[in-house]
Amino acid sequence: MAKVVKSFAISGVDGYVVDVETKGISGLPMMSIVGLGDTAVKEAKERVESALNNGEFYFPQKKIVINLAPGDLKKSGSHFDLPIAVGILLETEQITKVRKEDYGMIGELSLNGRLRGCTGVLPMTIAAREQGIHHMIVPMENVREASVVEGVKVYGFNRLADVSEFLEGKAYQDVETLKGREWHKSPFDLDFADVQEQDAIIDYVVVAASGGHNLLMIGTPGCGKSMIAKRIPTILPSMTEEEAMEVTKIYSVAGLLRQKESLIQERPYRAPHHNASTNSLIGGGNNAIPGEISLAHHGVLFLDEIAEFGKKSLEALRQPMEDQKVTISRVKYTNTYPANFMLVAAMNPCPCGYYGQVQCSCSDYEVVKYRQKISGPILDRMDLQKTVNAVNIIELSKEKKGRTSKELRERVEFSRNIQKKRFEKIDGVSANAQMGHSLVKEYCQLERGGEELLQKAYEVYQYSARTFHKYLKVARTVADMEGAPNIRKEDIAVALMARDLDKEGAKMMVL
Repeated sequence: MAKVVKSFAISGVDGYVVDVETKGISGLPMMSIVGLGDTAVKEAKERVESALNNGEFYFPQKKIVINLAPGDLKKSGSHFDLPIAVGILLETEQITKVRKEDYGMIGELSLNGRLRGCTGVLPMTIAAREQGIHHMIVPMENVREASVVEGVKVYGFNRLADVSEFLEGKAYQDVETLKGREWHKSPFDLDFADVQEQDAIIDYVVVAASGGHNLLMIGTPGCGKSMIAKRIPTILPSMTEEEAMEVTKIYSVAGLLRQKESLIQERPYRAPHHNASTNSLIGGGNNAIPGEISLAHHGVLFLDEIAEFGKKSLEALRQPMEDQKVTISRVKYTNTYPANFMLVAAMNPCPCGYYGQVQCSCSDYEVVKYRQKISGPILDRMDLQKTVNAVNIIELSKEKKGRTSKELRERVEFSRNIQKKRFEKIDGVSANAQMGHSLVKEYCQLERGGEELLQKAYEVYQYSARTFHKYLKVARTVADMEGAPNIRKEDIAVALMARDLDKEGAKMMVL
């Protein structure tokens, strides 16, 4: 009967159980691995054989067949080395006594039998718990990451020989894993106190952060757009443990989790360069890894000089911005990654960047052509479109500070707490920006003066239905910041003032 060792594979950002079946049959000494493994899985033959022949064990003088079940799902990664090696040791009775508990195993082997850390450990450990496997054997490097999952006992080892001794019932010296569950907020290095003379735009940044709204900033070079964007994570509310787990899973699968880190506790901030490919933004490639929009899940995706991004890349953002997830399809498999991010973008008002100033030499046609690089549907999805004015350099030289991130964050958290209570029974919705059509009708009740003001604005600008809902969501956030139960006329006024591009006339925009 074939020996079976439990291991795991990754599909998207979720893990699933893989049975590593090992059977020795008559034939020339060799190893055959079946079960739709990629190149890294196939190369396990050489790594495992060398690790076994390193002096403490031996590779059997017969044919060894390894089956990774289920055999119809593609598998990738070098973490199958350890379960394959243990399966061979069990099949050849080099391990005789075995503990009664079911163990899940993951780990890459070096040629001399040492265990190396691997990626995707967190979602694999979660899959183990869901399948009733409550004991995990992992490389020592991955102990803290795996120990984040409650209900699973994690055992860390440095060598294959240590795993063998443990399975035979010899004593195990427990490592400290409690640090993996520590929950604290690391301080930010940046603070809004450094931003001077930009109170107008900061007010709208707070609105965007309070409701999770997308924000487009238009301004001349050096006016502080990037400076403001980098500080937005400092005023967002702390992630819940569930949100931190989701983000950490994505970074674990992408191989971006730092060696000694357990849970990612700060909201992600991603700022890809404008020459980034569509696959790097959305996700994809041969192995369909998460892209920037997924790495920014529950955080901020900042696109500086958004007009310089490729049109194909920008248009690919449309569906994820609406659905808060992205599906990457390949011939043999399909992966879905979460992508609930706050999009913050910055652009110049014209090709030279100094539109409306003396030094600007751009014609109206050049300005229109430049802004047409951002399509109407993308602009529609930007809840707030605000102009950032240049700062007087004389004012910058004065000894004074702006409002601190702590002060602004208190306002954001006040509003978010109201929204959290409002949507506590609705899955997938935690902020006003995530409301669908039915929720907008239910929670965005207008007072009479607000309806009249919206009607007058529609007669002038003829905005789309999506833009209309954006106005309502922003107004709902403004009302929440003041603790108002309904949307008032002044809330609508603030929301209407949040889209400066609408005021510049039809020739300056594409709808």
